[in-house]
Amino acid sequence: MKKLLLTLLISFCLIQTVIASEISCDKSNFVPVYTVIDDAAFDIRYYSSNNFTGNRIDGYKAPIAYMTKEGVKALSKAADDLRKQGYRLLIWDTYRPQKAVDNFVVWINDPNDEGDRNFYPDFKKSDLVKGGYIATKSSHTRGSTVDLTLIKKDGSFVDMGGTFDLFSEISHPDYKKLTREQKKNRKILHKAMIKAGFSGIDSEWWHYTLVKEPYPDTYFNFDVE
Repeated sequence: MKKLLLTLLISFCLIQTVIASEISCDKSNFVPVYTVIDDAAFDIRYYSSNNFTGNRIDGYKAPIAYMTKEGVKALSKAADDLRKQGYRLLIWDTYRPQKAVDNFVVWINDPNDEGDRNFYPDFKKSDLVKGGYIATKSSHTRGSTVDLTLIKKDGSFVDMGGTFDLFSEISHPDYKKLTREQKKNRKILHKAMIKAGFSGIDSEWWHYTLVKEPYPDTYFNFDVE
């Protein structure tokens, strides 16, 4: 019996070690984006109810965008490039705590909570997992990913053909039914982000991750506050 308990204890410690190597609450290499890019605008959706769940998300205690120092340094290069073209950045989300991702998973598994269907008008809620829109881990949690769009220097709207977290084919960067202006605007953002060292994904035109991210295997879980 003692041998069994010792074996279980060792196994538990090993599991804890594995978890500890993947999850961190160390925020020493993170900075608020506004301290580096002073003309950026922010609409931190997960701090509000204006998101697909219809509620504020766990871990968002303030409407602040944090990124790793490496991530925000690269993002500032994109901001400089776009500023010369007459644009500013509007940021919807950057670092996302693991507890926020866990909140998404709880929501997706609750059949009685449809959230805000304006964000997924073409799908059933259960299709969001199959389509890759909701997952148990997110690159945002590694601290060098950003969801963003363009606005003009006066803060006015730039038409991208769809908005943040719209779970639809419209959100695919190469969606064919965009107007010429919408395609041009997406291309301007994409070109600046790629030049600054980021890469995009196939399902969300607003989502970019630093290619040489400093924590490719670490998921952070400190609160946004």
